[in-house]
Amino acid sequence: MGVHNVHERLLPVAESEVGALIDTLASGEGDRLWPGAAWAPMEFDRPLGAGAVGGHGPVRYTVAGYAPGRWIRFEFTGPRGFQGFHELAVLPAGSDRTTLHHTLAMTPRGPARLTWPLAWRPLHDACLEDALDRAELACTGTVRRPARWSPYVRLLRALASAATRRNVKRQAVSSHVTPASGVMQE
Repeated sequence: MGVHNVHERLLPVAESEVGALIDTLASGEGDRLWPGAAWAPMEFDRPLGAGAVGGHGPVRYTVAGYAPGRWIRFEFTGPRGFQGFHELAVLPAGSDRTTLHHTLAMTPRGPARLTWPLAWRPLHDACLEDALDRAELACTGTVRRPARWSPYVRLLRALASAATRRNVKRQAVSSHVTPASGVMQE
């Protein structure tokens, strides 16, 4: 079962303006494309470029190819069972019109055969639409039809947030217990 997932937004600006958005990925405060306020930030071990390793939250990847202002491809390294890539491309669409195109192509293996359609795909789709809204806002100053999270996406995010809080609490407690004695340290 292969996955081919596409999201795109037609923007009424030149290719160079859209391409500049890709170049800001993972640049912290300067990132004009990634919706980091609502989603885990995109981070890499070095500046954006081929070979950079990172991702966002539990989704991990390596930059497999990068043509500044034109295209970037990320090959998945996690979560387990994600075999494939996702990429952003700047496509000409006429005079001062450009399409920002995102493709995810992968073959889910093992647990990802269930987790992709049940959890990852709805979250991925919501995150990508938020990123395309940011692109439209950056290029035009407005968003004609802002994306809305479905009730299911809101539920998945609430469950993930609760699990994260439990893990943080568990780690805080275990960091105060000595492994040999099980006694709390002051």
